[in-house]
Amino acid sequence: MRIALLSYRSKPHCGGQGVYVRHLSRELAAQGHTVEVFSGQPYPDLDAGVTLTKVPSLDLYRDDDPFRTPSRGEFRDLIDVLEVATMWTAGFPEPRTFGLRAARLLRNRIGDFDVVHDNQSLGGGLLRIAEDLPLVATIHHPITRDRDLDLASATTWQRRLTLRRWYGFLGMQKRVARRIRTLLTVSDNSADDIRAAFGVDPRRIHTIPLGVDTELFAPPTEPRVAGRIVCVASADAPLKGVPVLLEAVAKLRTERDVELVLVSKLAPGGATERLIDELAIGDVVRTVSGIDDAELAALLASADIAAVPSLYEGFSLPAVEAMSCGTPLVASRAGAIPEVVGDAGVLVPPGDAQQLAAALADLFDDAGHRTELGARARARVEEKYSWAAVAARTARVYEAAIAAHAGGTD
Repeated sequence: MRIALLSYRSKPHCGGQGVYVRHLSRELAAQGHTVEVFSGQPYPDLDAGVTLTKVPSLDLYRDDDPFRTPSRGEFRDLIDVLEVATMWTAGFPEPRTFGLRAARLLRNRIGDFDVVHDNQSLGGGLLRIAEDLPLVATIHHPITRDRDLDLASATTWQRRLTLRRWYGFLGMQKRVARRIRTLLTVSDNSADDIRAAFGVDPRRIHTIPLGVDTELFAPPTEPRVAGRIVCVASADAPLKGVPVLLEAVAKLRTERDVELVLVSKLAPGGATERLIDELAIGDVVRTVSGIDDAELAALLASADIAAVPSLYEGFSLPAVEAMSCGTPLVASRAGAIPEVVGDAGVLVPPGDAQQLAAALADLFDDAGHRTELGARARARVEEKYSWAAVAARTARVYEAAIAAHAGGTD
């Protein structure tokens, strides 16, 4: 098959979208399909055999200059004007503007592809694409979850008003999701949430979990670092539950030697940095960002324990990557995490720092249990979460979507 894989942003080593694009495209190509990735900034790292077509935005949220105002010479068309105007009015424009740009690009390339696969943008322009080509869309989880948790943590009406404007694209995503014939998601929990949040016909949703590179994310050959906890949080946001983990670490450090390595890009002077200072744990908390997959795998494999304190996850790739490294896992009983982890980790109530601290302490005190959990986790990953299996199942969904489009049926 000739596949156009669309992703409005594809940060290579942090966040599920860039990881999904890279590994799915590689395995589809390895199975004999032709894959061309269309992406906005940040662009993905892709493997040999996969083509990248850049769909440049104005890149208004780049790490080194977020919410920037572009110069007059950067404007190319009315889509650029829409992008900036949406940002200036506190909205997030990228899903909408990427969909419009992708539809414009594909309009002249209809004969080049058998199927188009959108990764989470759900922009209105996709409906134009669906008139001419079979369309499949992945929804990792409905962003309504992010919005609701952000609103719950907002302390002023001004902040709540700004957040509602920021998440204004959700109305478009709901409308588009209802009209796409074939949807993919990564867990049964996410499928339930998509049905509830977007009102999607459940017959259109197919669950295919994410995968992990089990050769790269592998158990260590060197001794683990005693007392080290690693947490991967792709965003400095309430959804990821990092404050709960910081409070748990503050309690633990009064009882034992611990170190928390937080893989996340924190906002300078933001809430997370302030909490680290308030808890006086800056000497035992280290943050890293911008690391590649090999560095992340080595870090996870070095830890005594991995923590996933999220208040919600549609899947939790960090949990699976830690499990693949045979690293014992303590995680929240939230969203899809119990479904993903099964009996291969310790689950605690989300948002409860006391119980999280107790679970971490118990696991630190029981080396045998850590070894048992690590072995169980690695076995679960090898059985359920390989990228080759993900790609094969995805290709079968493509084939069904192509047949349905040709027959004009849902």
